[in-house]
Amino acid sequence: MLPPSLLAWGRPRLRDLPWRQVRDPWPILVSEVMLQQTRVERVVDRWPRFLERFPRPAACAEASPGDVIAEWSGLGYNRRALNLHRTATVVVGLHGGDLPRTLEDLLSLPGVGPYTARAVLAFAYEDDVAVVDTNVARIMARWTGRRLTVREAQGLADASVPIGEGWAWNQVVIDLGATICRARGPQCGDCPLASGCTWRGTGPDPAVGSAGVAGRQASFDGSDRQGRGRLVARLAEGPVAGSDLAEAMGWPDDQERAERVAAGLVAGGLVVSAPVGYALPG
Repeated sequence: MLPPSLLAWGRPRLRDLPWRQVRDPWPILVSEVMLQQTRVERVVDRWPRFLERFPRPAACAEASPGDVIAEWSGLGYNRRALNLHRTATVVVGLHGGDLPRTLEDLLSLPGVGPYTARAVLAFAYEDDVAVVDTNVARIMARWTGRRLTVREAQGLADASVPIGEGWAWNQVVIDLGATICRARGPQCGDCPLASGCTWRGTGPDPAVGSAGVAGRQASFDGSDRQGRGRLVARLAEGPVAGSDLAEAMGWPDDQERAERVAAGLVAGGLVVSAPVGYALPG
């Protein structure tokens, strides 16, 4: 387990992030879903805008899925927006409009996995649970000097949380991984854990291939993911005719590819076929 002295080192060094100023579960959930695959700087800009439009689960549930997806457009991985809408609908229908308080109930929400559920418990309710994102999982693997299973990483993280300090501890460990114990170019000389770390930047990195540690993403430029994002951005402005599909997705000479990728969006519920071509779901 990590030494509790890490808390004293990290508390005064916490990054000033807007979602750290609130304890309301809905804004916390929105921030965590946004942060899963989007850079912090981008989320700082978009998080307040999303909440201005959908300040409570009820407001999100009352909107159409297409409205939520349109507001999300530009953040990438638009399925997250669809899951947020579905979650808001469940929260209103089954939980009286407030996010549930238990891990089991949070995990039952659409698109909410172990990380996100524990993040709500730790950052909204200040429970003494460990939040294991890719930064934390990387620290745990390097600290122990070996690849870890999901259960091992979570168990070590849970055992490290000081009693009554769930909120601060998790923020400190996440920031340590984001700023010091980074995936590339770790600053081992500045790390408060260096004296007890098994790896210390020497030899093969045990974090590579360890549970919960993200690998390198495929190139975005020219990818299907880029085309999907372009189409959703265009659909946020209005329907797109089938004849304009390839151009809207950035592949004007590849209609076959455009139709294939669009069909995947339709199958996933992010886009619907309309009389004029394609549109966001109503």
